[in-house]
Amino acid sequence: MIIGTLKIEFRLHGICSIKEKRGIANSLKQKLRNKFNVALSEIDGQDSLHSLQLALVTVSTESKRVQSTLNKALAMIEAISPEEIVDVQTEVFGA
Repeated sequence: MIIGTLKIEFRLHGICSIKEKRGIANSLKQKLRNKFNVALSEIDGQDSLHSLQLALVTVSTESKRVQSTLNKALAMIEAISPEEIVDVQTEVFGA
């Protein structure tokens, strides 16, 4: 079993409420779940209006498939998100 994780940190501009931030996060999460069948969660700074950190996890029996899913998900995030991406971390674990 191969597990891949993608952690993305966004810098948010012009956000005035946690509700507005949650709307951005939920929209991204739903689009990624629908397209790639991955698990997603907001992982840190839930009360911050200036940053959003999401983690995406995928599992497969093939390392190439895990890496491909992570790369495609990141490309989609970069294409659809107007928010500034400040950090991206990718890890692949094999067992």
